[in-house]
Amino acid sequence: MTRYIDGWDRRQTLLLPQCVDDYVDENNPVRVIEAFVGQLNLSDLGFDRAIPAETGRPGYHPATLLKLYIYGYLNRVPSSRRLEREAQRNLELIWLLGHLAPDFKTIADFRRDNGAAIQATCRRFVLLCRSMGLFSDALVAIDGSKFKAVNSRDKNFTPAKLRARIEQVEGSITRYMAAMDTADRQEGTATNAKSVRLAEKIEVLRKQMQWLQSFEEAIKQAPDHQVSLTDPDARSMATSGKGTGIVGYNVQLAVEAEHHLIVAHAVTNVGHDRTQLVPMSRQARAAVGRDRLTVLADRGYFSGKQILACESEGIVPYVPKTLTSGALVAGRFGKQDFVYVPRKDVYRCPAGKHLTFRSSTIENDMLLRAYWRDDCAACAIKTRCTTGKERRVKRWEHEDVLDAMQKRLDQVPQAMALRRQTAEHPFGTLKAWMGATHFLTRTLKRVSTEMSLQVLAYNMKRVLAIMGTGPLLQAMQA
Repeated sequence: MTRYIDGWDRRQTLLLPQCVDDYVDENNPVRVIEAFVGQLNLSDLGFDRAIPAETGRPGYHPATLLKLYIYGYLNRVPSSRRLEREAQRNLELIWLLGHLAPDFKTIADFRRDNGAAIQATCRRFVLLCRSMGLFSDALVAIDGSKFKAVNSRDKNFTPAKLRARIEQVEGSITRYMAAMDTADRQEGTATNAKSVRLAEKIEVLRKQMQWLQSFEEAIKQAPDHQVSLTDPDARSMATSGKGTGIVGYNVQLAVEAEHHLIVAHAVTNVGHDRTQLVPMSRQARAAVGRDRLTVLADRGYFSGKQILACESEGIVPYVPKTLTSGALVAGRFGKQDFVYVPRKDVYRCPAGKHLTFRSSTIENDMLLRAYWRDDCAACAIKTRCTTGKERRVKRWEHEDVLDAMQKRLDQVPQAMALRRQTAEHPFGTLKAWMGATHFLTRTLKRVSTEMSLQVLAYNMKRVLAIMGTGPLLQAMQA
């Protein structure tokens, strides 16, 4: 007899087997998955085989595989092979799936073939959150972040990368040729063997050179002059670190400010955010169900056309202006030092003089009005203002919209701090869940499906933390 708690004897036959429902308690999150999937109309969402065929071998119900994937992403098990193993040994999955254990190919094919339906399921959970009153504030923060694709940097080619690789190979060939000439002038068995090895290396490098040169035409024909070999949709993108970058995708999130729930998301392979303010704001407004919506975004989203479009649709943006002028770097006055006087339609310069309207021009499909004066040469602070004959200031025809937005930002100085703590928290959580490799699938279509599953798992876990399992089940069944 020992002084420890003993377990069951593995060879003991149980006369009264346990009920499968006893495997999970009443507050287990798998009951939320069961309730959520159980109330979905899978046929309306577009799942394949939601209506079974009258002939042929029976297959798994799409609800079974959807539950499996939601459970997997909720517990950081996104791999189809790992889900296959978990379905065979995990008591929660045995309860959730009714002791079914699909093979990994069936699991992977379900995610591949039902991308649009899975994304619609993610949106349906957002609508469920709205119906439970979790979106009380008409305020969202929008942000983007780069996620790694299944494509190494060595398998992505741009014109600059290709030239650098070709120069590197040429340098290696030249170095080996010189070493082989040196070996040929020497005698002995060892030097002969060295010459053979050098000749083999040179031959490998020449084949590599031919392989690299074959990509030149493909890169020229690509719309953005990039070619990725492993994932054709992945693109090389700059990150916040100087001189760094990844090959991957740009993930966009719209996060509501009260509970940090993701109300809208998108995956793009464009490395900047300048064109994403309007589409993400529209998605967010439709998700929260408000006529007017306040949107916070960083200066990477600043675009006059995008901001104007938001204002015309009842979306109130808060986006800081980008400071792209080289005058500030050189120690001269920037455009923000020139004050526009609407009543007189003039700009007041730092010296107190007025710059009047002289001409207009069209740049990037935008009508710009130019203001300057002729006596800048006699100004005492001209050297701090311009290196040219006179200082010219250009104004967009709709710049009053940008000025009004800047005034709103000045009145709410904490807006950008609120944006950071709202939008950047989900990105940190998702990247921690996804690990160092981030995405497991390839191509933009499948990556979008994978991100929808991640967002669905994130939102479900957030709601469970906010409400608890019992109240959430009651709200879903109401």
